[in-house]
Order: sequence, then C-alpha cells, then structure tokens
Amino acid sequence: MKTLLKRLWWLITAPFRLLFWLAALPFRSIRRFNEFMNDVPDENSLADAFVSAVQSGSSLIEHFEALRKNLLRALVALAITTTVSFVFSEQLIAFLAVPAGGLDALKAIDVTETISVFMKVSFLLGVIFALPYIVFEMWLFVAPGLMPAGRRRGLLAIPFATLFFVTGVAFAYYVMLPNTLPFLQQFLGIRSEWRPSSYFNFVTGLMFWLGISFEFPLLVYILSAMGILQPKVLANQGRLAVVIIAIIAAAVTPTVDPVNMALVMAPLIILYFLSIGLSFIAYSARRRKKVEA
Repeated sequence: MKTLLKRLWWLITAPFRLLFWLAALPFRSIRRFNEFMNDVPDENSLADAFVSAVQSGSSLIEHFEALRKNLLRALVALAITTTVSFVFSEQLIAFLAVPAGGLDALKAIDVTETISVFMKVSFLLGVIFALPYIVFEMWLFVAPGLMPAGRRRGLLAIPFATLFFVTGVAFAYYVMLPNTLPFLQQFLGIRSEWRPSSYFNFVTGLMFWLGISFEFPLLVYILSAMGILQPKVLANQGRLAVVIIAIIAAAVTPTVDPVNMALVMAPLIILYFLSIGLSFIAYSARRRKKVEA
C-alpha cells in the first residue's frame, strides 16, 4: 500500500516537477556556462600540453573523442542548414546567374545537371548559415585549454568569422565575377555557352575559397593570442607572404590575365597587413597579462 501511494504521488507531482525543471533549466545553464568561462586550466604551455597528451594514451583518446563529438554536432548542424537552404536555393541560383546573363544564358545537357546545381548551391548557403555554429564547436573543443580571457576573446571571434567569410563571398560575387566572366566568355574571340554545372561549380568554388581566405586575419589573431605567432615574425616575412599570396591568387584566379590576379592579390595583401596589426594587439595583451601575473 505504501509503495502504491508513493507511485501515485509521483504521478500526481510529475507535471509540477517537470515545470520546475524547465523553469530552472536556464538558470542552471547560465551557472554552468559561467563556471566554464571562469575555470582556470593548468599553467602549461601548448607544447607541454601536446607532449603530455601524446605520452598519455588515455588522454589522447579523450581528446579525439571530444573532437569527434564536436565534428559530429557541426556536421549535423550543416546538414540541417543545408536542408533549410532548399527553400531559398532557387532564388539564390537565379541571383548567382545574373553575372552570366541570367538562367536563360545557361544550357543544360545532362539529365541530372540541374539537380547537381541545386545541391551545390544549397550546400554553399548551408555553410554560410551553419558557419557560426561550426566555429562555436571549434571554440568548444579548444576552450578548456584557454585562460578565461582567451575564452571570452574566442567567443567574440565567432561573429567576426562569419563576417569575414561573408565579406569574401561578397567580394567574389560583386568584384571578381563581373571582371572575370567577360574575359572568359570572349577569350580568343570565341563566345562560350556555359553549362549550369560548370558555371555554378566555378562560382561556388570561387566564393567558398575566397571566403576561407578572408578568415586569415582572425586565424592569425587567435594564434597570436595563444602565443604561437608573433607580430614581429609576420612583419619580417612580408616579402615571402606577398610571394605566397601571389601563388594563392594564381591558384584561385580562374583566368590567366594579371588584372584579375591583381584583384585577388590586393585584398589578400591588405588582409595580411591587417593580420599583423591584429597579431600585435593580441600578443601585446598576452604579454601585459603575463607581466601583471
């Protein structure tokens, strides 16, 4: 009888306990987040931490398991945003076809060609939508090894990562394509008729890699804040950086003329020198905190 009354009481109070749990959930989440943000890790250098993880097999396995979970969640988010992008893909395809003269200027040959284009454009849009969360998962993986100030800076870097990527995509569309496509279409005096698959492969690839290239200043800032890069090294290697940027521009630029190559090189060089300034800010803040400690 006593057990029956306990079960009956548990069933009667279950809705109230559920409501209490839901009401307390935001407060518990905020408390855990504050504890996580203010937790101070062991005072080990990055190299020491890496050697320790390699020497300890169980620790290395734990790191790989954590990375696997972060990557899995990021892939799930990318799959969701790509699926949601199906709603907007037709409008985006029409928008991306404007520099080529519209969809009427493209001639499909293969039966499944338009489906392939639809999926690739949806994937690009899904990457843009999922990028903040993907960067957040990367931050979650490295945050336990950072000091509280580094965690806060890393969290603030997430919107900037999206902004830099979208800026690179916009640069590809509004600057590169209007200058590149006329050259390609009239090369050797032969007018080309483009297939949707080749055109959208070219457009989405150019947008994606320029978007990735525009993330360089943020990457330099993070590495400098971690003490891996120094602004003096970046400044002294300016000539080498210009040569590397020229090689990257030659690989990314779809044409062989120097004008379009210069259009890619110019923003990358500007971003490199911007990276030196960001590296100086991050490295100075790191040194100042070490002196204060």
